[in-house]
Amino acid sequence: MSDLPTLLSGDVVAAARGLLGRRLRSELDGVVCEVMLTEVEAYGGAEDPASHGFAGRTARNASMFRAAGTLYVYRSYGIHWCLNAVTGVVGEPAAVLLRAGRPVRGEEHMRRRRGRADHLCDGPGKLAQALGVTGAQDGTSLLEGVVRLVGEPPVRRRIVAGPRVGISRAAERPWRFRLVEPL
Repeated sequence: MSDLPTLLSGDVVAAARGLLGRRLRSELDGVVCEVMLTEVEAYGGAEDPASHGFAGRTARNASMFRAAGTLYVYRSYGIHWCLNAVTGVVGEPAAVLLRAGRPVRGEEHMRRRRGRADHLCDGPGKLAQALGVTGAQDGTSLLEGVVRLVGEPPVRRRIVAGPRVGISRAAERPWRFRLVEPL
């Protein structure tokens, strides 16, 4: 049995670290794609001024307030879809931004979706596009949905932490985590 429900129900920083090396799979329109997560960022909700949930619930961030394991998808700058794994307890908006991954299945489909052969999943918007994820998947289950977390992380992982990027508030928090090669 998977430890994902327990992992995602806990602290957002621990969840972020625990998601590294796991696989994220999309099964959309008959196409299966899968990546190994290599970079994530934690956002601590009401306690974190950089979090979408900091100022309270809105139509845009409503999925952040749902159960742990919910997929929160939002559009960044009106251009790119971004994927997040909701963590913690219902009503307290914490989530892990899924920033990057390494293709492990369906790379040819990812290339077609991205219109290129390189840099397929090395940013949050690129990751969503490569997997075919849009706002239509917002609020679905990362445990049972068409976009879901599968498998266990590698037994051996080297993780580095650093400041979050692309934000203006609380950027100095070392809540950005990435896998270091080799795995």
